[in-house]
Amino acid sequence: MTALRTRKPTGRAPWPLILIEGGEKSGKSWACAQFSTSPRIGQMYWIDLGEGAADEYGAIPGANYLVVEHDGTWAQIQAAVDAVKAEAARAAASGEPPVVLVIDSMTAEWDLLKDWASDKARQRYNAKARKYKRQELAADEEPTISMDLWNEAGARHRKLMTALMTFPGIVLLTARGKEVAALDDAGKPIERQRDYRVEGHKTLGFDVSCWVRLDRTKPGTVVGVRSVHVGVRPGYDPPIELARNWTVEGIVFDTLRCAPAEAYTRDLVELQPAEPDAEPAPPVEDGSGDSSRPVSGPPAALSAAATGLLDDLALAADETGLRRIWNAAGEAARDGRISPAELEHVRGQWRIRKEQLIPSNPATEPMHKKIHALCREADLTDRDDRLRFLSEVTGRPVTTQRQLSLPEADKVITRLEAVVAQNTPPADQEGQAAA
Repeated sequence: MTALRTRKPTGRAPWPLILIEGGEKSGKSWACAQFSTSPRIGQMYWIDLGEGAADEYGAIPGANYLVVEHDGTWAQIQAAVDAVKAEAARAAASGEPPVVLVIDSMTAEWDLLKDWASDKARQRYNAKARKYKRQELAADEEPTISMDLWNEAGARHRKLMTALMTFPGIVLLTARGKEVAALDDAGKPIERQRDYRVEGHKTLGFDVSCWVRLDRTKPGTVVGVRSVHVGVRPGYDPPIELARNWTVEGIVFDTLRCAPAEAYTRDLVELQPAEPDAEPAPPVEDGSGDSSRPVSGPPAALSAAATGLLDDLALAADETGLRRIWNAAGEAARDGRISPAELEHVRGQWRIRKEQLIPSNPATEPMHKKIHALCREADLTDRDDRLRFLSEVTGRPVTTQRQLSLPEADKVITRLEAVVAQNTPPADQEGQAAA
């Protein structure tokens, strides 16, 4: 039986993660830029996503922030956040004023991920159409986005939010919000009733520690806040109305009582959906010259850097991706961003992923041909359907049939033969049907 581990709560306020949302021209970006004039903060970094306000607001008297350049791709945006987070950790460790990160806006962030999923779905459909000599999607036709693409888009958003929720400094996020028609359970508009919606990922409001709503025609409000110092009772007390001279500085240091000397990053323990194996996994050659090391279990709690490496590893699809993650893990260990135990765990998971992508005992060519033939007999001619079937039989995600090991291929063949036999009537029944 595992010994119970407990600790007393610290009672300290964590670094704030603030959402500032509202309609058009309501002052969201202005409030962020104005915060850069505060003498109580260190360097502010501004990541502009589809808003274009960063340069103009640099003219605000006393404004002092750096615009982070990127090419609009998800990889560079995530890399920029990770780089600013590393700088914030350095500043916090050195006792310097807190680093501030602004992302303007999270509406564009989720739009980017939705567009990515749509583009991937279009590529899949058109590739299949070319293969079977069908008509491709027209430019104005929307593809159907499969669940695996939505899951991957959500995983990318979750990785970004985990980095922001564990940021060792102050984070400001903007988003667009607006009133929309209220809908009933059947999806029909309710007459003379309106709802308010924040345009972004559906969990954005859950993840932030403070939620501010601005409006062009009336004072802004603090919609929600996670704090023992504010004294708002959800469901009983109305939202806090912002004063005419409100500032982000006042919310951070006075309302939330953030004390840089005592603030800490949120203690987020990565949940482990997989149960540890009773026996250590067999060693797999990893290119380091050491093929005898067993796969290690996870440390008690993984850092954000280690979690990010594991997220990237799950998305790796080929040898190039595996090599990049192996090198990145070594670099993170040398920089002190992950511990030796975390490095051992990441590399253990790397060996497992490599065995999945590049089996040491791969299926033979006759096996692959037999699987193709049986899939045709079982009416599994659609590639996505076939890969889902392979994933179900093997108990792991399979993105190409070439990833099957010899035992897995044997298991797939046995399962396919059973499916074909079940769908094929005996000869005498065929004759009766023909008669």
